[in-house]
Amino acid sequence: MHSLYYEAVGTMTLEQVSTVIAELPIWNDDWSARVKLAIDDHGKDRPVEEMIDQRIGDYEAFKAYQRAVLTRTETHIETMDPADFERVIIAPPYPPMVQNTYSERCAGPQGITVLDAFECWHYQRGLRHMGEIEMIRGHFGLGGVTA
Repeated sequence: MHSLYYEAVGTMTLEQVSTVIAELPIWNDDWSARVKLAIDDHGKDRPVEEMIDQRIGDYEAFKAYQRAVLTRTETHIETMDPADFERVIIAPPYPPMVQNTYSERCAGPQGITVLDAFECWHYQRGLRHMGEIEMIRGHFGLGGVTA
């Protein structure tokens, strides 16, 4: 689920992100120093050949970061007015970074709403990453967590 934040902020302007959440992304130099990524980049816009060696240096710090992100998301959703979910945050015509994306396919004719953003960037992408996690767990004989 957390990687959805990476994609969302990687493909949006600060103004667009601020219409969804009024706070800046949590990742900063402090988290970077604590998590100690081998490559100080989320890798979204880099080829696999460059990111294949990405490693987390401090797993406990990474889990703390993950919890901070999810807690912020859950708190934000709990405090939202339900009407806000229908608010359009990106209207067509879409900029190149949004064209031909899963978000564009999910959006209605009015554009991408806050609800679409949560469902596409958080839920759907999070499920895809759970599949990756399940594969790794199976490789190490840890068993599944979603079945």
